[in-house]
Amino acid sequence: MSLSRRAVIGGGLAAGTALLTPLGLPLAASADDFDKPFTGFAPPSTVLREGTPASVGLDPAPIEVAKSQVRSHQVAAPGGKPLYPGHVGLMAHDGVVVATQVDGFALRYRNATEELPRDQWVPMRRDTIFDLASVSKLFTSIVVVQLIEEGRVELETPVATYLPEFAAAGKGSVTIRHLLTHTSGFTSWLPLYSRYPDKASRIAAVMNQPLTNPVGTVYLYSDLNLITLGVLVERLRGQSLDGVVASRLTGPLGMTDTGYNPAAKDRTAATEYQAVPARGMVRGEVHDENAWSLAGVAGHAGVFSTADDLAILAQALLNGGAYRGSRILDRKSVALLISNFNEDFPGDDHGLGFELNQTWYMDALSGPRTAGHTGYTGTSIVIDFASRSFAILLTNRVHPSRSWGSINVARQEWAGGLGRALPITPRGSHIAWETQAKHATNAVLSVPLALPASGARLGFDLVAETEETDVLRVESTSDGATWSLVPLDIRHPGDTRDGAEDGSVSGTPGERRWTQVRAELPGGVTAVRWRYTTDGNTLGRGVSVSRIRVVGQGGPVIDSDDSTTTFAASGWTLTQRS
Repeated sequence: MSLSRRAVIGGGLAAGTALLTPLGLPLAASADDFDKPFTGFAPPSTVLREGTPASVGLDPAPIEVAKSQVRSHQVAAPGGKPLYPGHVGLMAHDGVVVATQVDGFALRYRNATEELPRDQWVPMRRDTIFDLASVSKLFTSIVVVQLIEEGRVELETPVATYLPEFAAAGKGSVTIRHLLTHTSGFTSWLPLYSRYPDKASRIAAVMNQPLTNPVGTVYLYSDLNLITLGVLVERLRGQSLDGVVASRLTGPLGMTDTGYNPAAKDRTAATEYQAVPARGMVRGEVHDENAWSLAGVAGHAGVFSTADDLAILAQALLNGGAYRGSRILDRKSVALLISNFNEDFPGDDHGLGFELNQTWYMDALSGPRTAGHTGYTGTSIVIDFASRSFAILLTNRVHPSRSWGSINVARQEWAGGLGRALPITPRGSHIAWETQAKHATNAVLSVPLALPASGARLGFDLVAETEETDVLRVESTSDGATWSLVPLDIRHPGDTRDGAEDGSVSGTPGERRWTQVRAELPGGVTAVRWRYTTDGNTLGRGVSVSRIRVVGQGGPVIDSDDSTTTFAASGWTLTQRS
């Protein structure tokens, strides 16, 4: 491991330019940086240990910002309600737990509107057990993939081959893959708990349910897909789903606080006060009504867990399916979990059970090899194989009522804090300008020019990890008032020839590599600027530019490494690695 450091570039910078404090910290030399993604799995011997962000080369500042942001949502805005009573968050990178946060309350409310007396509030603990809601789907998916690995189930074989009753109502062509990727054509939900009298009739209703859409034609997230797969697992294993998960997943990994129908109810985070059905304040029982009506054990919901147990699962997957000498999947099976089977449905990338590349909650960790899931009760897990990192955020956001709002902003902040903590290193010993502007703000980096009549050639290195609606525009002006897009030639990673661009760059999450950008500037140009504009939605990692050079016939006009004081920056940060 070589030593490098982030240093301040001193001297006369324009107003609005942010400088980073020198850290003087050891940084990994290979693939720990955001712009040097890993391509394989971590060593199977990797075991989680506690550490600091700095100990593995991360910038602690974005993580601290994320902690503050996530904590702030427990306080109601004027005239509003808090997003959740409490939370437990955990971040890890390269086998090191770099951040945890425990705050708020596991139990606070008596009913949907009234708080308990203050002395009856139950504080969150690091080992608080949360109802994972739909994160449970990952557990079902893993035990299904174990059957595929054993050759007992084929991915492209009709489900009815294993569950003959599933062929009812024209579902004979639905395959295992269709269920795992939510392309079966099933409706998203049925009120099994209220429409049918017992477990047998509820399961039969799923088996007999006709498709809403032709199989394989649309992506439609559906609990029925995973309920069906839970039944399939039980049928083929001859054992209840909770028993299969315990014996083949949580048990081997040592996830002692994970399972269905938790016995330690006093350690669980309360969820919702339910008047219909008349359950009162739900605590220690699954929140999802359908899973509750199936005795708390179902393929789509019902698993309870802690942040530390989920961290073990995440690291086992990063390790290629093994942890502390126990293997739950082989490496090829883990690769299936995170391979996009939904290329026909852009934006709905999906592996086997795992969602992929979903910026709306993965934020700056998003990419084609970023897998995860969310849960309705307020839970989420994001596993980024490209950086060997993961972010877990567990909240009880439905306590006391599901109507108090979405927590997607907190999910973005937690995963995004870890993603932005991963450093981007300029190639060589060059300076870089980086921006992570948010919410419809302009971040502008500009430099004045005095070009010869023959014009000049502009070149710079670029990392752009944005969503399509967050755009970097390279613009020039001849009068200081009217700005025009500069046509760009961009060489993307792996390309053998240049690609022409209109001067704007967006929608390239997942590349995580420096690209070379070239452009021709006509004579008369008096300034060039890089303008990054974002919307009010999610944000990727942002944009970095480095090695900015303008060269005319007579030689260099501008070199960013030698002319930092010439640049004016608002919303951009100047950094260097040496």
